[in-house]
Amino acid sequence: MKKSTDDLMNSLKQAPSVEDYFDENDSEIFFGSLSEMIDYYRTRKGLEKADVWHDSGLTKGYAYEIMSGKSTKIISRDKVIMLCFGLKLTVDEAQQLLKKSGYAPLYARDTRDSIIIYSLEHHISIVKTDIKLGEYNLEVFCKIRDENKEKISNN
Repeated sequence: MKKSTDDLMNSLKQAPSVEDYFDENDSEIFFGSLSEMIDYYRTRKGLEKADVWHDSGLTKGYAYEIMSGKSTKIISRDKVIMLCFGLKLTVDEAQQLLKKSGYAPLYARDTRDSIIIYSLEHHISIVKTDIKLGEYNLEVFCKIRDENKEKISNN
């Protein structure tokens, strides 16, 4: 349920800290850009940028481009989902990041999305998620990682 602006203002006035306010109302807060939202989640979870790129499966350079807001490329839905794994996001947080990126949220009626939702909810790594996706003959994320490596080696 959406809170009114007045409710948010009252919550902010009564919060012991701005971080507590953000934690309590993160689904209500507007983040200016995708990179700002990524940085917010990364900082809130105490992650270093290196942790995020490593656990996302993205190449180091591309992950840093996205996190810094310097990427001029359109970031695919799958790459945003890969970042969700790297950021160790909850399903709700992942849905917010997908929406901020202009993509449809994960959909529980879709087989592939269901596996991703389950994996995020149960803190399963992207590698193990790939294995499960492969068991169902669904598109895996490692293909995306391989394509990224190929693009870099061709440049």
